[in-house]
Amino acid sequence: MNLSVWTLFIAMPIAAAVAPSPNVDREPFPASPARATFDRLATLSGTWTGRSTKGWVETVELRVIAGGSVLLETSRFHDDPEGKNAMATTYQMDGEALLLTHYCEAGNAPRLVASGFADGGKTVTFTFRDGVNLPTRDRGHMDSMILHIEDDRHFDTRWTWYRDGKSTWMEDIRYERAP
Repeated sequence: MNLSVWTLFIAMPIAAAVAPSPNVDREPFPASPARATFDRLATLSGTWTGRSTKGWVETVELRVIAGGSVLLETSRFHDDPEGKNAMATTYQMDGEALLLTHYCEAGNAPRLVASGFADGGKTVTFTFRDGVNLPTRDRGHMDSMILHIEDDRHFDTRWTWYRDGKSTWMEDIRYERAP
């Protein structure tokens, strides 16, 4: 037997043993507080009713899209049946960072990054990173958000509005899973 045949005889089983599975197209993500929070958020998929301390009521639909890599939240206010002021928020991992992008009726899209985790991952704080249609940070936008998952039927958010160098208001929203 010549050397090239022996090389094939030895190399083929080794190559087969180290070749990636054809069903795996992504690297596995390491465990981290951000990844655990994203996974927990994904369990909230479904329809929710939100009640704001500002007095309005909304219906929120949460669903996992893009092969499990994004949680899409769409909201519609009950006093806006045509959805003209409907908004969307996405949650997505960016390496080891958990990002939130809020597509706001203010015409901008601030991006917030998860900057703090508490209560065993049930509470996450998001803070401003950057945004679309925000030439300066002083233009009015949603600037931070605290999300607390109470259980599989309830979660709360607290949003902060920022403009001209200061936070001008906060709004708490209580969500309950729709029947």
